[in-house]
Amino acid sequence: MGSTAEELLAEVARLKEHDLPVRGGQVTAYVYDTGRPEVHEAATRAYVEMLEVNCLDPTAFPSVVEMERQVVGAVADLLGGGHGVFTSGGTESIMLAVKAARDLAGRERPEMVVPVTAHPAFHKAAHYLGVRVRPVPVDLGTYRARAADVEAAITADTVLVVASAPSYPQGVVDPVEEIAAVAAAAGVPCHVDACVGGWLLPWLREAGARVPPFDLSVPGVTSLSCDLHKFGYAPKGASVVLFADPAMRRKAYFASAAWPGYTVINATVQSSRSAGPLAGAWATLRALGREGYLELGRATLEAAAALREGVARVPGLRVLGEPESSLVSFTAAGGPVDSAVDVFVLADEARARGWFLQPQLSYAGIPANLHVTVTGVTRAGVEAMLKVIAESAEAARSRGPVALPEGLVELVAGLDLEALDDPTFAELAASVGVDLRPGRGQPEMAVVNTVLDALPAAQREAVLVRFLSVLYG
Repeated sequence: MGSTAEELLAEVARLKEHDLPVRGGQVTAYVYDTGRPEVHEAATRAYVEMLEVNCLDPTAFPSVVEMERQVVGAVADLLGGGHGVFTSGGTESIMLAVKAARDLAGRERPEMVVPVTAHPAFHKAAHYLGVRVRPVPVDLGTYRARAADVEAAITADTVLVVASAPSYPQGVVDPVEEIAAVAAAAGVPCHVDACVGGWLLPWLREAGARVPPFDLSVPGVTSLSCDLHKFGYAPKGASVVLFADPAMRRKAYFASAAWPGYTVINATVQSSRSAGPLAGAWATLRALGREGYLELGRATLEAAAALREGVARVPGLRVLGEPESSLVSFTAAGGPVDSAVDVFVLADEARARGWFLQPQLSYAGIPANLHVTVTGVTRAGVEAMLKVIAESAEAARSRGPVALPEGLVELVAGLDLEALDDPTFAELAASVGVDLRPGRGQPEMAVVNTVLDALPAAQREAVLVRFLSVLYG
């Protein structure tokens, strides 16, 4: 006999025992909280109501068409118009933008120009779609891409140029007007990754922030991605990709008639998919409304300013760049060895105090740092967060930086990971204090992050794949 609902929910609660909390603002990545339970309740009820509706065939479920028109229309109204597709997230939105650009250009060896701070979803799309990435550096003072570097990287095979609004690592907005202009001059489409900022920056601007133009109203911008499950505060699985030209949107679609079964026409990478996320996004937008988002924008703007100013006052820390958004990253300020702060140790200390600060590895001249996504609930807890950051920085200073066993980095760098089975890799991880066995909770990650930070990107990726393989068994 099967389990009862009560038994199943009790088991879910047990399984979530070591999970990070999704409400309250102590987890500064991955989750977005308005601080308004009634909004989340409305989204949940709409989500469940549409859970079993399949978006595969909009002629069978007209509710899907109407909800998507309203959701996509709201995003287009806010971000300069265009014609859109509702997707499962930023990665899928970016995948469709890359596919559309590739298919529109029809190059034999397609390439796209991507700043090193752009989201890895572009590299994932390139990997799946057979597009080569031509990375361009960013200014190491502002962390923004430079139009001149983008222009220099464009070739006859370039099918897409990318800009971020903002880039995730430091929360700064690339010079979209300049980048789109050089793309347009070369006859190349320009995609703006506004997955984080699309439903945030307009409200911050209205609340008084200086936000440069970045959306489809900018000449030369041909597509844009905007996640509603970030600062739209919708349940996970909600994003929109907009195209300035409906002909380009059609290039994102997939149709197949080469079989004797039902008609296949997909607007997204997925075929069958629940309408639950669409309904959750629709309900969230309606429940919050313009004034709700503007209020959240004001609170977020205040909290981000307070966080930047507070971190700057903590001995041994400094904020990276001058972010226009509510993404804030900070690193060690340098100085005498006895006052140094290892940010990876700081993250573990904060985790021990109940707060998650997201570690980011060094790359392309940008130092290792910690990342905070400021959301609607952060304003009420920003002083508590700053207190934890200060305490954790002092504790990290007392502990000192991670001291890796001699030769460990060289050992990992020289490993043939493909020759190791998962149990052997797990034993190797345990030897440096990282227990990946089920039910052990969250291990301290400073050692892992320090090892990864010392490796080239390709080897980091290989190690991370093995970690994932061991975790899932």
